[in-house]
Amino acid sequence: MAAKVVSDRAEGEAYVASVCFKHGPPRLLGVELEYTVHYAEDLRRPLEAEDLARALGPHTPRTLRPDSPAVPLPAGSPLTLEPGGQVEISALPQASLRDLAAVVAADLSYLSGLLARHGFVLRDDGIDAHRPPARLLGTPRYAAMERRFAPMGTGGVTMMCSTAGLQICVDAGVAGQFAARWAAVHALGPPLLALFANSPRHAGRDTGAASARWLAVMNTETCRTSAAACDDDPVASWARRVMDTPLMVVRRGDGPWDAPPDLTFADWAAGRGAGRVLGPPTLADLDYHLTTMFTPVRPHGYLEVRYLDAQPRERWMHPVALLSALLDRPSTVDRVRELCAPVAGEWERAARAGMADARIAAVARAVADLGCAELVRTGLAEETVNQISEGVQRLAHAGRG
Repeated sequence: MAAKVVSDRAEGEAYVASVCFKHGPPRLLGVELEYTVHYAEDLRRPLEAEDLARALGPHTPRTLRPDSPAVPLPAGSPLTLEPGGQVEISALPQASLRDLAAVVAADLSYLSGLLARHGFVLRDDGIDAHRPPARLLGTPRYAAMERRFAPMGTGGVTMMCSTAGLQICVDAGVAGQFAARWAAVHALGPPLLALFANSPRHAGRDTGAASARWLAVMNTETCRTSAAACDDDPVASWARRVMDTPLMVVRRGDGPWDAPPDLTFADWAAGRGAGRVLGPPTLADLDYHLTTMFTPVRPHGYLEVRYLDAQPRERWMHPVALLSALLDRPSTVDRVRELCAPVAGEWERAARAGMADARIAAVARAVADLGCAELVRTGLAEETVNQISEGVQRLAHAGRG
């Protein structure tokens, strides 16, 4: 069967809307945990691909070893690698926080032990505190990305090769409440980014920022990293944006994957400019283009919240449970939007100053109070709720007399 061609902008926008936004009652929750990998005896030593592949054995992703069986971790989580060799556990969506916690705890413990037996250690920072960025994976995609980002400064290669995040995946919600939920997830960005900022040091130096990780993302390519619109029709706005974003890479059977300069997907579909040479794009090409959007919140049929730094392994559940609680009820969603309004869009301020910024810290504390009060609705055990609440409140009130 011939691949379906995207013949024009309207067809592309309709497809993006259909695959990126799937409405229904929120039932599932997922998480993706990234960590930088280091030699235990020398955290500054550059990572060697063969050493990492030997340690991961049958779990080695095919981006590192193409002939690997790429076996999921024992509790079912697929294991992937970021360009600099950061490991990522992508837990399968679960129906409850309890189930999610059990799956991630099992796979994280297994992976930590596996790497430790081969002389590696996982670090909990949101950015590599010890080494400069260096690409480990030699895939055509990552090679093309590095070449594309190089003229824009160091943000791109740093984002690719040095950063580690905690990504939370939540259902989009029912159609009538989706716009408010979408807006709330974005509004929570600056205060939660500040509250859980965990990347002040990079490559052996103090960056002076609370989240050097998020600054690296912001300094990559604005058209694909800036926050999405939170207007009355976010679905249409997102679909237009995707079509108007320049291609980052173009998949080819052989040769480099570098994209023609400034060619948007809409141009490609219309056969304008270099799009005439590439030939008509397919739905598979559009699907791939969607993976090159690195916004703080990325719609995948569910909402992938991408703005949080990696957390210490014993505390990864804290932001996950807090965000889940803050989105649990429409009334709480509305309250979130009210509380966060004073710092709307303050992504850079939150990344640079974190909780040292008085306005952002005040909002973060109010959000923490609201979320902690709602934790009892998450179904977690009372002991766990208390533990998470105490941890979140320690972060919220750190440094206050």
